[in-house]
Amino acid sequence: MDWDNARIFLAIHRAGTLRGAAERLEIDQATVGRRLAALEQSLGARLFLRTPSGYVPTPAGELAATAATQMEQGAEQLQRQMQGIDERLCGVVRLAATDLTARYFLLPALQRLREQHPEIRVILSTSTQITNLTKREADIAVRTVRPDAPDLIARHLKRLHTAIYASKSYVKKRGLPEPGTGLKGHDVVIYPRSVSPQKSEQVCGESIANARVAMEVSTGLVMFDALLAGFGLGELPTHVGDTAAGLVRIWPQRESPYDMWLVLHSDLNRTARVRAVADTIIAAYETA
Repeated sequence: MDWDNARIFLAIHRAGTLRGAAERLEIDQATVGRRLAALEQSLGARLFLRTPSGYVPTPAGELAATAATQMEQGAEQLQRQMQGIDERLCGVVRLAATDLTARYFLLPALQRLREQHPEIRVILSTSTQITNLTKREADIAVRTVRPDAPDLIARHLKRLHTAIYASKSYVKKRGLPEPGTGLKGHDVVIYPRSVSPQKSEQVCGESIANARVAMEVSTGLVMFDALLAGFGLGELPTHVGDTAAGLVRIWPQRESPYDMWLVLHSDLNRTARVRAVADTIIAAYETA
């Protein structure tokens, strides 16, 4: 099985349509169709049933998907291993983190890295979704969840804390909430369940059962802006909320801890440019 055709076959298998596969691979739909026809002809088997709802794999298609996935894993491992012996302090490093992490920790650190190693180009992706390092969605991730995959290396960076905040104008207008009341009589800004199941039901350990949800946001920076604009109460890292002139910390004695982890694939640990980025991030948290 030719790897180029197998790659296209996997995209169709995962997307369910030629158009979806073309979008994933960033090629035109006609090419996808031609490659699938060539693969089916070379194998002498029909791999998909063409239905009104999309492409459904045949039994032969399911067998082919297993084999193609193994080819994909082998190609990815080879790429990681080749990167792992690269001793040059140049090239691209893909870094994933949340937007708040990027603003308050990574951007200052990466500016120092650029001064030392200007030939290293960082592609910084900000999202609340956990990136798959095994599939090379990123080379390094800074996240709040320690991975359990055996092929990943995790380094503890720092224990941080969150607290409840609101704008000064909101507190002046609505007053302070009473602990243990489920934030009765107050508005809250929360993360949706798809982003953070726990934080969709409480803020910093306080139930929001009796509060009115004013807004759901998917990123930390939008949470910060919404609280600053006076939409209600919400949870922020203390290193963010405590330094914001327009915010008031609610119940200063209450805060919730969380840990930050630097994660990278073990195959990339000896790659010079990846190691340089990782060491810069580690130093930034140690001195924060």
